[in-house]
Amino acid sequence: MYSLREGSGLSLLLVFAGLQIAAEGRGTPPCRPGFSEDVYKVVVPEITVKGHPLFNVRFVDCGRGGPVRFECSNPSDFRIEADGVVYAASTILRSALDASPLLIKASDAATQQEWVAHVLLSPSSQQVQQVAAPSVVSKDLKEIVFSSRNADSQLKRAKRDWVIPPINVPENSRGPFPQELVRIRSDHDKNRSLRYSVTGPGADQPPTGIFIIEPISGELSVNKPLDREHISNFHLRAHAVDLNGNQVENPIDIVINVIDMNDNRPEFAHQIWNGTVPEGSKPGTFVMTVTSVDKDDPRTANGMLRYKILSQNPESPTSNMYTINNKTGGIITVAAGLDREKVPQYTLIIQATDMEGNPIYGLSNTATAVIRVTDVNDNPPEFTAEMFFGEVPENRVNVIVANLTVTDKDQPNTPAWNAVYKITGGDPTGRFSVPTDPTTNEGLVTVVKPIDYEISRTYVLTVEARNEVPLARGIHSPRQSTATVSIRVLDVNESPYFEPNPRLITLDDGTSADSTLIAFTAQDPDRFMEQSISYSKLSDPANWLRIDPNTGRITTIAILDRESPFVKNSLYNATFMARDNGKPSASGTGVLQIHLRDINDNAPKVFPTETEVCEKPEPNAINITALDGDLNPNAGPFAFELAHRPLDVRRNWTITRVSGDYAQVSLKIGFLESGIYELPIIITDSGNPPMSNTSYLRIKVCQCDMNGDCSDQQHIMAAGLGTGAIISILLCIIILLILVLMFVVWMKRRDKERQAKQLLIDPEDDVRDNILKYDEEGGGEEDQDYDLSQLQQPDTLEPDVIKPVGIRRLDERPLHPEPQYPMRSAAPHPGDIGDFINEGLKAADNDPTAPPYDSLLVFDYEGSGSTAGSLSSLNSSSSGGDQDYDYLNDWGPRFRKLADMYGGSDD
Repeated sequence: MYSLREGSGLSLLLVFAGLQIAAEGRGTPPCRPGFSEDVYKVVVPEITVKGHPLFNVRFVDCGRGGPVRFECSNPSDFRIEADGVVYAASTILRSALDASPLLIKASDAATQQEWVAHVLLSPSSQQVQQVAAPSVVSKDLKEIVFSSRNADSQLKRAKRDWVIPPINVPENSRGPFPQELVRIRSDHDKNRSLRYSVTGPGADQPPTGIFIIEPISGELSVNKPLDREHISNFHLRAHAVDLNGNQVENPIDIVINVIDMNDNRPEFAHQIWNGTVPEGSKPGTFVMTVTSVDKDDPRTANGMLRYKILSQNPESPTSNMYTINNKTGGIITVAAGLDREKVPQYTLIIQATDMEGNPIYGLSNTATAVIRVTDVNDNPPEFTAEMFFGEVPENRVNVIVANLTVTDKDQPNTPAWNAVYKITGGDPTGRFSVPTDPTTNEGLVTVVKPIDYEISRTYVLTVEARNEVPLARGIHSPRQSTATVSIRVLDVNESPYFEPNPRLITLDDGTSADSTLIAFTAQDPDRFMEQSISYSKLSDPANWLRIDPNTGRITTIAILDRESPFVKNSLYNATFMARDNGKPSASGTGVLQIHLRDINDNAPKVFPTETEVCEKPEPNAINITALDGDLNPNAGPFAFELAHRPLDVRRNWTITRVSGDYAQVSLKIGFLESGIYELPIIITDSGNPPMSNTSYLRIKVCQCDMNGDCSDQQHIMAAGLGTGAIISILLCIIILLILVLMFVVWMKRRDKERQAKQLLIDPEDDVRDNILKYDEEGGGEEDQDYDLSQLQQPDTLEPDVIKPVGIRRLDERPLHPEPQYPMRSAAPHPGDIGDFINEGLKAADNDPTAPPYDSLLVFDYEGSGSTAGSLSSLNSSSSGGDQDYDYLNDWGPRFRKLADMYGGSDD
């Protein structure tokens, strides 16, 4: 990429590396900040590519430490960095440069000081006088010579100082390696042997081993290929020491720039880019931006990308609907005619090429841009027909009459496609509406108010369809966006109706039966149908009325009473039904309200009916009033007086009128015995004619406490019990006594039955035939010496005599676990039985005919199934010769009978 007219690219780099500008020192003044030289002479090639480093200037700050800002007089061609390295800002032709020197200015923002240095640019064919010729050099290797400055005098300024330009090394070099770059040499090597070394990243710091130096000759070499995308430059420092390791020269800085090669293709951030553009957009409308990245140096042509559109699909309406900015990647429209309904999406193949788009040398890559054309409301909805028809029965609401269908070319289910319907004519009373079906986008003509066939038989509506959003500019609604809807109303049999409903009439309270009230008739709205109406009664709570089924005339069948519980606020309501004879028939209801005027037909009554007073009133009056079912003026004011009978009423009591509705009753005498008194009071109302009634006021006279209230004891006495209450209490007492008597009788009867059952004991449960074994050993301390083995010898039992397990008693012990007592031939102790079998022994002694085994079996245990079995089951030999019964004689006189029977001789 850096082709030169003379020599190879490597030779040019070596020339740059060997460029040195000498500076002569004049005297040894103190250190002053400024450029190391007032005038720099730099050799430049005829053609310099943009971004190529040319030279560097050195600024001595004398330890000030403040930042210095560099500027050049020709920023369009040269660019200077903060480290003093000057680069080509564009591709430079030496012949096109101005002959005037390049000015480099350094400024200190803190002190506002400025320093200026001049740079003389000369072509590479000329000789620079200030470049020192090396004393010993290889054939084609350039030298970098240490300055003649003494290492020990830091404050001395040399006559000349070297301007070491960066060493440029191309990346991805193929070798051979190591590849010599430059020779480092000191003037002191003439007098003594020196050793050269380099330090810094790439040498003795990671990544190590990239650069090596021959310690004796000072030849600096690169040891492997470089990668600019990994490390773009290296900063090394060269050292010269003697054999003792003493520094003989000040270290010099060497900058090695890795020259970029075009070894990376552009890479798009996304392989597929998505963008949108509204349909109908004008040319120049921005769509989207695609970007690509090249890892090569963006300051060189290797990293400068250019974009272009390779293809467009579809190529409609033209093949060049879009263009792309070749530098930024911005895509815009260049032609009109975007129509989503025709082409909803475009696919573009975008190519990015480096080397500023050079198709021969540049590397390229592609990506896909998908541009979706978004919808705008450029298509109004159009009805599929000019006329729609429908029909609806009269008096029906919320009924869909007709479905209006439209077409819209815009994108479905968007505001530009959704239709909105509006009735513009034919419905002045607002009986119809046209909502939109959200699924089909149809208009649903719906009845929202009842329609009367007798008023209008047909309706003709004008309906307009629009979208939810306005049409795009320049688009107008066509004639097809308006349609006509013809609706026919169907006649149906309507219910008769009463007018007015409810109907109010006024009658006198107490109107007699069989009185004719009114004709409560209904009207049939079906004027065009000849139908008759019949009437019936639906609701008549008091059953006072009757209606003629043909004429609707209402008559009474009972006396009307305003004071009836079915009358509320003097109003009585009855409901009647009218039904026509249509098919099917229809019916309607009407309510007749009867307002009953009050008459004086109710006598007043005293209130309250019960009260109490003290034996000794001091004073103690009773306030009373009257209740009258009539209304004023047939009620109060009332007149109160005491009855003449019995005679003691007026003698003991007096009544005083307090107001028109209230009076006071009080005692005339100073003391009245405690008790209950019924006081007859005559009350007369103010009706015309007036009505009187004798009411009884029940007064309880009691002893009072200091506050004038009846005491608790007197309350109890005054409360009293009526005859019914006393009878109820007596009945309860009698019933309780009967229940107790029945319980006693039942208990006695139960005891008798229990005693009778004891005489009927089941032979199986008879204890006389059983010797039962309990779960206890011995009978206490008194029985410890008894040997019961003589009464229980299981070994002598026959197997057929032993009870099966299934029929044994639950309280018996199991047979097998019983201890087996051995047979003993010796006679037991004579007193080992006890008194509990005395009665059995007596029976055996006194009854010689009874078998002994049937009389010696009486025990104090109830139950059956003894594990010991019955003594009757003991085997007895017919001869008796095989057993010795002589020991029975030792048991006493009671067992002599047994000894004679079983143990005696034949006689």
